[in-house]
Amino acid sequence: MIRLIDTLSYNNKLRAVSPLWKSGFAAVLFTLSYAAHPIVQMLLIGWLFVWTVGYARIPVKYVALLYGGPCLFYAASLPSLLIELRSADNISGMPPTFVLFSFAHWTAYIPEARLYMTDDLFLRIVACVSCLTFVIVTTPVSDLFQVLKKLRVPGLVLEIMLIMHRFLFLLNDTAHDLYTAQQARGGQTGLRSRLHDTAMLAVRLFGKTMQRYKALSYGLVARGFTDEIRMAPYEASAVPFRYRRESAAGILLLFALECWLRWRDIR
Repeated sequence: MIRLIDTLSYNNKLRAVSPLWKSGFAAVLFTLSYAAHPIVQMLLIGWLFVWTVGYARIPVKYVALLYGGPCLFYAASLPSLLIELRSADNISGMPPTFVLFSFAHWTAYIPEARLYMTDDLFLRIVACVSCLTFVIVTTPVSDLFQVLKKLRVPGLVLEIMLIMHRFLFLLNDTAHDLYTAQQARGGQTGLRSRLHDTAMLAVRLFGKTMQRYKALSYGLVARGFTDEIRMAPYEASAVPFRYRRESAAGILLLFALECWLRWRDIR
């Protein structure tokens, strides 16, 4: 997945647009999507889908794949969000509910209010994920580091982020090589074998990763590392007038709609 994101961020139609502008645009929409009404969130999701697929030319299947990850975590948390347990003697007089089953003196049910809550939560999650997806598939990590440096993020934080990003690729390559070697030797076949081989892979992965870490440390020292990783300075890029006009108009319209909904007290 990380290689896919890295490839998309370098090969899209919005690659040359200012990373500072794209980050600011997504940050404003993220703030709005977190506190907005569901109607505004749905409009925001559709608008960012147009930006991501239509303007940046990101294939729909990759956008759906990036949306699907957070939605899986949301689906896994649904039982704890929806289902409540209560003594069967106290179930009468409750607000509208959907009873699932009863066992002994306990009843599992879903309050109607929880259904509306999970619907609102789902829209908020998808809206926020849309903002983050727009940034990560249109802006390379190197440009994001330049933006963070421009915003005066502490250098130590940037160095830790840079090293962690580098190690994601090292970890992925090492795990893939070990997994391929196990399959070539007849491993990863049955359930018991999979559990044993996965445990061995985790142990060897730690050792291999430490070896790669030492090699990276030696490489930094050989290149004159002096306790500070210097990053490239921020380079301003042009933003087409059409994008600036459309983004400003869209944000103003969404904000006006949100104010109108709050003024009319519409859910």
